[in-house]
Amino acid sequence: MLLGAHMSISGGLHKAIERGMEAKCEALQIFTKNSNQWKAKPILKNEMDEFKNKQKEWGDFIILVHDSYLINLGSPKEEDRQKSVNAFIEEIERCDQLNLPYLIFHPGSHLGAGEDEGCAKVSKSLNEIFNKTPESKVILLMETTAGQGTNLGYKFEHLKRILNSLKFPERMGICVDTCHIFTAGYDIRSREGYEDTFQDFDRTIGLDQIRAFHINDSKKEFLSRVDRHEHIGKGFIGLDTFRFLMNDPRFESVPMVLETPKGDTVKEDEENLSILRQLISNANKKRP
Repeated sequence: MLLGAHMSISGGLHKAIERGMEAKCEALQIFTKNSNQWKAKPILKNEMDEFKNKQKEWGDFIILVHDSYLINLGSPKEEDRQKSVNAFIEEIERCDQLNLPYLIFHPGSHLGAGEDEGCAKVSKSLNEIFNKTPESKVILLMETTAGQGTNLGYKFEHLKRILNSLKFPERMGICVDTCHIFTAGYDIRSREGYEDTFQDFDRTIGLDQIRAFHINDSKKEFLSRVDRHEHIGKGFIGLDTFRFLMNDPRFESVPMVLETPKGDTVKEDEENLSILRQLISNANKKRP
């Protein structure tokens, strides 16, 4: 399994890879800029070189990028939506600069305009983005959400509706967050519930669209529609679900990254990754 975690870029982009190496990650997720700011300084050549050199040292593993939390492609306010489109294009350009294949994003929030209108706005925004980045090789991964507030994407049907309205669907994929789908109402705690959920996803969208997972337990209960991540096995989801996922051959080549709470070190990530690896059956282990 390609297991890893989200790592801070504090001190430089390459520092995220160093932290990932320390935690024995085989996949990473990073921001390429401050996630709570609209603008970012350009990536300098020496920063890019340092990052790529460290990447070669680490190995041929996948680095995922998450976009800024400020971006809302579903905003009903045209000025805000356009600002988000422009910021998202900058995110894509930074991924292309670093030669990173996937950019994960939340669909957006309808802010009271309604889910149908919100999904239509997200599709409109993505089509604009595709038209303005025709040479980009970055695949955009829409993330499943918990449905907090007016957030879109807590139903698989939302994602399907958006995908079906795109001019370039081949430039899209899905990132499934275990905490989010659980609190959104997909009960993955039992084997039956786990299988039903992914059968539903397959019928609605197609399992081949899943390009990444966020592996998080939940601080909040089932159907709470609240997004609060917890350490593996210490939340309302529990260990069984992660055992199912760690041994599911359909996802053995899909990168899976933690977004669980952490301090200033990678200790918590190491502990969570160790738990996940222990859940992999001996028959499915590819290496010690």
